[in-house]
Amino acid sequence: MPDIDPGPVTRRDFLRSAGALTAMAGVQTILPGWAHASGTAAQGGLTALEPTRRVGNRVEYDITIEKTPFQVAGDRATAITMNGTVPGPLIRLQEGEEVVLRYHNKLKEETSIHWHGLLLPNQFDGVPQVNYPGVAPGETFEAGPFEVRQYGTYWYHSHSGLQEQLGHYGPLVIDPAEKEPQEYDREHVVVLSDWAHDDPYQILANLKKGEHYYNFQQQTVGEFWSDVADDGFWDTLKNRLSWDRMRMSATDLSAVRAPTYTYLMNGQAPETNWTGLFNPGERVRLRVINASAASIFDVRVPGLEMDVVQVSGQNVEPVTTDEFRIGTAERYDVIVEPTEDRAYTVFAESLDRSSYARGTLAPREGMEAPVPEQRERPTLTMAAMGMGGMGDGSRDGMDHGNMQDMDGMDHSNMDHGNMSGDMNGGMESGNGEGLRPPGTLPAPVMHDPDDTHGPAEAGLPMMTQSRLHEPGIGLGNDGWRVLTYDQLKAADEKDTFRAPDREIELHLTGNMERFMWGINGVEFSDADPIRVGHNERVRLTMVNDTMMNHPMHLHGQFMELENGHGERAPLLDTITVKPAERVSLLIDGHEKGPWFFHCHILYHMDAGMARVFYVEPAPKSDEEFYYDLPA
Repeated sequence: MPDIDPGPVTRRDFLRSAGALTAMAGVQTILPGWAHASGTAAQGGLTALEPTRRVGNRVEYDITIEKTPFQVAGDRATAITMNGTVPGPLIRLQEGEEVVLRYHNKLKEETSIHWHGLLLPNQFDGVPQVNYPGVAPGETFEAGPFEVRQYGTYWYHSHSGLQEQLGHYGPLVIDPAEKEPQEYDREHVVVLSDWAHDDPYQILANLKKGEHYYNFQQQTVGEFWSDVADDGFWDTLKNRLSWDRMRMSATDLSAVRAPTYTYLMNGQAPETNWTGLFNPGERVRLRVINASAASIFDVRVPGLEMDVVQVSGQNVEPVTTDEFRIGTAERYDVIVEPTEDRAYTVFAESLDRSSYARGTLAPREGMEAPVPEQRERPTLTMAAMGMGGMGDGSRDGMDHGNMQDMDGMDHSNMDHGNMSGDMNGGMESGNGEGLRPPGTLPAPVMHDPDDTHGPAEAGLPMMTQSRLHEPGIGLGNDGWRVLTYDQLKAADEKDTFRAPDREIELHLTGNMERFMWGINGVEFSDADPIRVGHNERVRLTMVNDTMMNHPMHLHGQFMELENGHGERAPLLDTITVKPAERVSLLIDGHEKGPWFFHCHILYHMDAGMARVFYVEPAPKSDEEFYYDLPA
């Protein structure tokens, strides 16, 4: 055999080799991230679920759902657990294998598991009254067998009542059949969530009594006079009166926040300090999952830049950034490269700045890094609602110099609305003729003052537009790079990228004072399904007519985000739609049957912001689905 010149040895090669030698010496073994989670299994150290049975290419897993004592920040509670842990155990699958996911209900109530982002037969998707009746107490359900057709970072959770708020969620990772496009030496799964000691049904009842029930961050007299100093007395007074007329608050950023919530990282409160280990010089992959019921987080690792390599379980062209916002149910995979022999804080700050989740990356257990100071709570302005300006519209240091009244804006490139259809099912544009090219951004649209959605909607924006280039309220003002949706490109060009056959426009609507949420002003219980033909290509345009962010999730298929990158449009299963934003995505009706579509903020969904997308069976098909499709 001829000699092979290995080439020069780099510092990273040396450090990696040194780490391997250390492992061989028994000091530390390099393992996947779940094996390094600190704390006992019942307290959130992620445990791996071992297969119940493996025969050839088929693997089976068993999950037991029951109530288990749980402790958060020293306070005792009872959680709905899967195999005794919060979060539930890490399920690790392999692309191409055949899988059975079996779950046993030991609760005294119905339960379910939805496999978020998985492409699987409709009857296994796990939404009661849509895909199946749910799992009764004492019963067992098998999702499978089915072939795993994808790779990436996903999760699973209940779709029964408000069980998700009580701990019924867990991480799921699928290893690709081919080699990963990005090299890394170790990984950690980071599950973010929110815990409330209050009964979630009482939380919902309180929200219906008054949306401000959990808003402990109202504006103060001091802030009024501070705004007067910046904007003048009359402009400040006019702004406050405008919010009052809409019966809204400029601090309505989250439905529920701390101190009602304790934010958790891998089931552990900030003071418990979940720790993930590394050897200096390693490339560490963080699979970040927002498994919260109702919280949006801003994630950063002070002292380290991040390469975003995967979103919604799908590979993207790497984007280097310092911080990213992760909506409820979203997943972002990032790679960091800590070179120093010291600890780094993994910091997940709530959007409303009421508190945070945190953990530590460290070479050894027991180490900690400084926890960053929380940033000031941002406040919304009329511009954030499309009421007289462009841009983010938060009063948090943004440059408002380019904002102007709507009457002074250039309307030449704006669409004033040309769609028609049943507002229950969605505004619809015909056979694809006249639709803009696929992958391009939607134009700004002025709102028709005669187009209202009844008492279920309040505070309509004057204009909606694409905001994919904006980091979001409270971000982008401190010199840090922030990931935005317009930066995302699929890692590979698509084999086909055809134009849509038609367009469906859905308005996300809400009356916050009455805590009424819906789509086109209609709650889920009163809504007809949205029909999509088998193999039909549809452009779904979502318009957020509310002042809150809505992470919208479509079950059963990916959506191609039209963010200006054409055939490199990234695939998403969940996207956070900003206030007054207009966003469009392309959907192919490949997966037949009824698929749930909803806001992933649990209380918004339960209050009515949901629909069923029904992909029609192929002609002459004898397939039957659980959902009773209206005539």
